[in-house]
Amino acid sequence: MTTRHIRILGTRGVPAAHGGFETFAEHLALYLVRHGWQVTVYCQEEGAGPVFEDTWQGVRRVRMPVAIQGAAGTIVFDWKSTLHATGEKGLVLTLGYNTAVFCVLYRLRGLTNVINMDGVEWRRQKWGALAKIWFWLNDWAGCWLGNHLVADHPEIKKHLSSRVASRKITMIPYGADRVESADVGLITPVGLKPGSYAILIARAEPENSILEVVQAWSKKSRGCKLLVLGKYHPEHAYQRAVKAAASDEVIFPGAIYDKTVVQALRFHARLYVHGHQVGGTNPSLVEALGAGNAVLAHDNPYNRWVAGEGGVYFVGVDGCEEQIDLLLKNPTLITRLQIASRARHAAEFTWDKVLGNYEMLLQERV
Repeated sequence: MTTRHIRILGTRGVPAAHGGFETFAEHLALYLVRHGWQVTVYCQEEGAGPVFEDTWQGVRRVRMPVAIQGAAGTIVFDWKSTLHATGEKGLVLTLGYNTAVFCVLYRLRGLTNVINMDGVEWRRQKWGALAKIWFWLNDWAGCWLGNHLVADHPEIKKHLSSRVASRKITMIPYGADRVESADVGLITPVGLKPGSYAILIARAEPENSILEVVQAWSKKSRGCKLLVLGKYHPEHAYQRAVKAAASDEVIFPGAIYDKTVVQALRFHARLYVHGHQVGGTNPSLVEALGAGNAVLAHDNPYNRWVAGEGGVYFVGVDGCEEQIDLLLKNPTLITRLQIASRARHAAEFTWDKVLGNYEMLLQERV
C-alpha cells in the first residue's frame, strides 16, 4: 500500500497545551499514525533560532522558533510553516482560516489542501475593525483557495455554502472523551464538593455572556457556587465588570491549565454553563457532554444543535435567572439533562466517529 502523507498546520503544535484545535490536532495525528499514515505537525516555538525537527509518539514535528509574541507572531509562524510545507509532497490539512491567504502557495504548487474553516471569526465582538476586515478577507480566501472545506457545525456549513458549492464542504464536528469518573480530591483545593457548584469555562469576552450569567447568578442567594474559570485582569474593563457584579457565591480561581483538574471540576459539577453566542461546535461544550453535564446554554443555533436535549437555554440576564431558578430547584430535571448529554455525546461526538470521518475524507484526497 502506498504510504499516505499528511501535514497538519494552523495550531501551536502537539502535544496539546493551548486549546480545542491543539487537542483535536493531537488526537487526529495519533489516530492517523496508528492507521499507517506519515504525519507531520508544525509546532510554534518561542524565541529565535533555526527550524528543527523531532518525533513525538510517531508524529514528525517541524518546530519553528518565532521571536515575536502575540497575534503577529502567529502570523509569522503560519507564513513560515506554509513556506516549509510547500516544499514537501503530500496532503495538507490547515486548521483554521485566519491566514488563509497564504494557502495560495499550495494552489501554485498543485498541492491538495483541506481547510477546517472553524467559526465565523469576524463576527466576534472582541475584534476591532481592522481585525474583522482581516478575518473576513481570509474567510473568503479560505473558501476559494481550499480544495475542500470542513465545517464543524451545520450552521457553519450553511454559512460556507453561501460562498462555495455545498459539495465542496463536509460537516465534521469536534470530539471529546467520555468521562466516567474523576478524582474528588482534585476539586477540594478549590473548596468545593461534588454537586455543590456550577462551572463556566470561557474566555472573559462579551460574546461569551459571562457578565449576564454572573449577574443572574448573583441576584439572590443560591446555596450553590458558580465556578468561573479563566484569566481576569483588573485593568480589563469587561473582566473588571464581571467580578464587580459577582456575589460571594461566585468563585474566580483563575485559569487552570491542568487537564485532569479541569476534567474533575467539570465532572463533579451540578451543571455546566455555556454562554457562547457565536462560533460553531465549541470543544468545551462537547467536553461537557462527554462528562455527562446538565447544560445551561445561551440560546442560539450553535449551542442548540450541539447540546440538544441535554441543555436548557437562555437569552439575557432575566432569561438566565429564570433557568437557574428552574435547574437548582429541580434535581429530576438535572438528572434528565445529564442522561440526554451522555446520549448526545455518544451519538455525535465520540473521537472514534469524528476521527474516522476525518480519515475517510482525507483518504479520498490523497
